[in-house]
This record gives sequence, C-alpha cells and structure tokens, in this order.
Amino acid sequence: MNIDIIGAESLGVRGLCCFVTVGEQKILIDPGIALGFLRKRQAPHPAQVAVGEVIRKKIIQAWGVATDIVFSHFHGDHVPLVDANPYQLDASLVSNLNPGVPIWTKAPDFLTAKEQKRFSALKERLDARWQDWTTKAGLLRFSAPVPHGEKTERNESVIMTRIEDDIVFVHTSDIQLLDNDTVDLVLGWQPDILLVGGPPLYLEQLSSRLRNRAWHNAVRLADSVNTLILDHHLMRSLEGLQWLDSLSSESGHRVFSAADFMGKPRRLLEAERKMLYEKMPVPLRWHQDYAEKKVDTKGFQIFLSPPG
Repeated sequence: MNIDIIGAESLGVRGLCCFVTVGEQKILIDPGIALGFLRKRQAPHPAQVAVGEVIRKKIIQAWGVATDIVFSHFHGDHVPLVDANPYQLDASLVSNLNPGVPIWTKAPDFLTAKEQKRFSALKERLDARWQDWTTKAGLLRFSAPVPHGEKTERNESVIMTRIEDDIVFVHTSDIQLLDNDTVDLVLGWQPDILLVGGPPLYLEQLSSRLRNRAWHNAVRLADSVNTLILDHHLMRSLEGLQWLDSLSSESGHRVFSAADFMGKPRRLLEAERKMLYEKMPVPLRWHQDYAEKKVDTKGFQIFLSPPG
C-alpha cells in the first residue's frame, strides 16, 4: 500500500486529500482544496496561492487515473465545486476526466441543504457513477455518517474510509476528535496508519471542554495506532503545531503532521499569512487581477520544490 497525502494545512493548503494505491486499485479521497478565502480580513498570500496551484494540478492528475473517488462530505476544501473561487478546484477541470469513475459518498438523506445543492450540481456536471457508503467496495469500507466535529443539532456529518491490504489505513476527514463515540469506532477498526482532521484550535469559540476532549481522544489514538497523522483544522494555527509536538512528547509516541509523514517541510502558510504579507508585500489589486487571469504567481513561488 502506498499513501500519498496530496493536500493538507501543513503542506500549505486547506484540505485532507490523499491518494492510496493498493495493487491495481487507486483510491482518491477528498479531492478538494481551499486556501481560506479571508483570514483575519486578509486574502491568501500569493506564495500560498502558488503552492495551491501545484497541489490542484496533483489532484487533477490523480483524478484522471483513480479507480475510486471518495467524498467524505461536500465542504469546498474536500470536493471540486461548480462555483469554485479562484483558489479552489473548479469542477470543470475534472468533468471530462476518467468518465464513469465511481464516486463514493454519503446517501442523500445525510446531506445538509447546502450539501444537497452541491451534490446535485456535481452530479449534473461530473461523468461518474455515484455510490453511497452502504455499497460494497472491495478493499474499501466506509463508516455510517459520523459528526463533523462535535455532535450537534446541525447534523453535519462525514463518512470515514478504511482500506485494508497488508496494513489497515483509515482516513477520518473532519472528525476533529470532538466526539468520543466516533473515536471509539476508529479504534475498533484497528488502523495501522490513521489520518485524522484534528481540532480547530484557531477558533476562539472552541471551549476548554472541547479542547480537553480532543486532547484526551488524541492521546487514546497515539497510544493505540502505530502511525498517527494529525492535520487539517489543527494546522491552521501555530498553536496547533505546538499541540502536536506536545502530544508526541507527553504520549511517548511520535505523532506526525501530513508534511512529516510525506518527508516534506512543515509549511503552515495560512497560519503564517500575516508574516508573509509583512515579508513579501503584495500589489493592491493582485487578487482581483489574479481572478481575472491578468497576473500569475511568478515572483511568489518561494515554497515550490526545484525541478527534479
């Protein structure tokens, strides 16, 4: 089994996209991207936009060869969109790729009103065979929808993905470690490698009660899983990076970010947005001109790997 984490916050973008190869089966999970359209009244710095361009291309390439695609839910950093902003994945870029590929997702009964609209728009735009989580899928197994973070009356949910071959890999998307029953389910799946969307510490409204619950659940996972990867919401702040390293220290087990797992530098570009603007000033109309394709990211590609 080969696991390639394509996009995540420690890799410079919002998302939790990965591409898993098991023999002839190639599974693309959560093929979406976002940059945080506004964060503290600042648009993404062009250096982050440049990284986003590279990751978007990788997602498109993976889409073209995937034998299975999984949408855990329909938020804009996890799926292509028909109304994408300039920093997301426009559905038109994949609409003619890989015709008939199965897309696994939640059944319509579990979609919020906003997700229903996005599901309908994507179903019309994409040439795919839509499957829900209850259908048998070979090496793939899905959870019933579980809470998107804390269990609330909003009823936002995600499906989790389990892939078993010589090892067990589990992708949990946006569970945020805020629901104990969901973590119990993950542990029951006995993953060898686990990719988790961690808690959103960057949100001031996240209570101390929920922060403590997330920590407790993270320790449970660190003590039970061979390779634990925490990223996504957790890595939208430098506090999240400190939280991750403290978890490794206190649990006695190394816990990885997506960048760590992939052997790449940690680049929390959204968390460092203010610093990037201070170090690399941006022309006043740059974002409007970029949206209108009048400018590109040349001059801001400082985080891109050199050719070869």
